Amino acid sequence: MHSTTILLIEVGALLFALGMLGRIGRRFGLSPIPLYLLAGLAFGHGGFLPLSASQEFIEVGAEIGVILLLVMLGLEYSASELVGNLRSAAPAGVVDAVLNALPGAGFAFLLGWGWEAALVLAGITWVSSSGVIAKVLGDLGRIGNRETPVILSVLVIEDLAMAFYLPLVTAVLAGVGLIGGLKALAVAVLTVVAVLVVAIRYGHAISSFISVKDAEALLLSVLGLTLFVAGVAAELKVSAAVGAFLVGIALSGPVAHHATQILSPLRDLFAAVFFVFFGLSTDPAAMPPVLLPALGLAVLTMLTKVLTGVVAARRAGIALPGQVRAGLALMPRGEFSIVIAGLAVASGVEPELAPLATAYVLITVVTGPMLARLSDYAWFKAMIRKRTTVHRPVEAVPAVE
Repeated sequence: MHSTTILLIEVGALLFALGMLGRIGRRFGLSPIPLYLLAGLAFGHGGFLPLSASQEFIEVGAEIGVILLLVMLGLEYSASELVGNLRSAAPAGVVDAVLNALPGAGFAFLLGWGWEAALVLAGITWVSSSGVIAKVLGDLGRIGNRETPVILSVLVIEDLAMAFYLPLVTAVLAGVGLIGGLKALAVAVLTVVAVLVVAIRYGHAISSFISVKDAEALLLSVLGLTLFVAGVAAELKVSAAVGAFLVGIALSGPVAHHATQILSPLRDLFAAVFFVFFGLSTDPAAMPPVLLPALGLAVLTMLTKVLTGVVAARRAGIALPGQVRAGLALMPRGEFSIVIAGLAVASGVEPELAPLATAYVLITVVTGPMLARLSDYAWFKAMIRKRTTVHRPVEAVPAVE
């Protein structure tokens, strides 16, 4: 009983503290993610107030948090929308991968790490934070902007790419080698294709089995199905996160809409626990030596994200101001970067990788939303307008007879 009492005290105090941190972050227009990471650092080993009884509970909660983040992301897209975006935004997705994954891999080799760590760091620098970016677009009132579909298309391509990348990384970090990783990738490809085909042809039939009239039944059905499929996916070495993402895609119509509403509070709760858990697994004393490399990597890859947005928006025929807004919006990294780093931490690859990833995400997730506001300032608009005027071709003046 005593251990249960300590567990309740620790979990209750932690959740209350997270609530206060989230409120403080939103008051200043910041994402709460970096505050949750800092809370994990404060409560972890080497922190100010190490937790003792609730470590196992937080670890399980963190796994559920990843699953809920991904299923909620999948609920945002229908299978047909996903396939359509894949076709139209594939070139921009390739540019995104080249510009942002290669710097991470190169940086790992520069630090003297092995190819496994390079594969992990490439993923960490590649994928933007869908959750943070969606919130920033809403906060800045840009949901209806012309460049917003371009931003969302890039994010969809990244999310779909993770369905193939995560199984490959999981297999490689498990020590099965490149051949084993390629086998896991082949299984992931077949699984994703099969789910997309089923979702496109039978998505409405699947959704019809789940009632939207009873909120309690809907919650239990969708959550149970998600956890079950995520567990099966993990057994198949496809990644629990990918399995959850595919469940979200398979559900459509009113079921997806109502499921999004009822699962949102649960996602917020367990996602916060997930970010805290990653902080708990990082020793704060290991962060100061990697702060400078993390800052350099952040500056480099934030610039490459801006270039990605500019290229993608230009392909869509959007003017320079919209191109810049798209690039600035894509800079924050978040949940996927932490998921990827968490896989590396669990496998014991490069002890400096976890503190580097934590510092990197903190830098991008704090400065990214702030820099996204640059395009709203008058001096920045004037600078972009001037640049647009300078590069605009001069029309020929008809001769006066």
